[in-house]
Amino acid sequence: MSTATTTRRLPRLGGFSLPVLGLELRRTLRNKRTIIFTLVMPAVFFLLFGTNDSYRTERAGAGNVTGYVLISMAVYGAMLATTSGGAMVSVERAAGWSRQLRLTPLRPLAYVAVKLTLAMIIGAAAVAVAFTVGAFTGAQLPAAAWLECGLLAWLCALVFAAFGLFMGYLLPSENVMQILGPVLAVLAFAGGLFVPPDMLGHTFATIAKFTPAYGVGAIARYPLVHEGNLAVAIVNVAAWTAVFAAGAMWRFRRDTARV
Repeated sequence: MSTATTTRRLPRLGGFSLPVLGLELRRTLRNKRTIIFTLVMPAVFFLLFGTNDSYRTERAGAGNVTGYVLISMAVYGAMLATTSGGAMVSVERAAGWSRQLRLTPLRPLAYVAVKLTLAMIIGAAAVAVAFTVGAFTGAQLPAAAWLECGLLAWLCALVFAAFGLFMGYLLPSENVMQILGPVLAVLAFAGGLFVPPDMLGHTFATIAKFTPAYGVGAIARYPLVHEGNLAVAIVNVAAWTAVFAAGAMWRFRRDTARV
């Protein structure tokens, strides 16, 4: 008598797939508070602080000050959106979902990749909303800079997608963004998104270069102003992304190891 044996097939890419990503995206879009917080608020800040008549006429690099403020607010929106997308794992942790994933074929790296991809999709939407509002309210950038600045603001926001994942595993709270919202505002101010660091003195400008938001803002604005040390900004983004990604993986392994 022979015994038939079956081998459990592991999913391709460890379980990372478009249906899984689509499911996660629909879950996120159902949260109206998140949508308002990440997509609407940065555009409103831009309209409040970046569209006065003097900013529309005053030059900043190859564009105007309104365009400069627009890029900063787009970066801030991408920060909020990507952090929110990553931090939503806190809800799944509270429900015990992340532990249940250890019983499925979904690999830890695939799960993290899904969350990071979701965060970047929301970040792209935040940048697109801000730039669309700016295009109709007086922002002036060279044609190439519209694409380059928007793309850089989005790509460099990966550091905050990793930050959101890290905080989502570190903070056991369903209201994690209520905690992280003020933290992101402080980081944005310290990184020069609300006020250029040089305007607040040499000491503050030096400290700003070591904050996560500084590198993202400097890189995103570079195609417009061609100012600042681009190498320092790139090292800043790479270093903080590595730190937050390592922290997220560390907390994920500890969280799921308790099954």
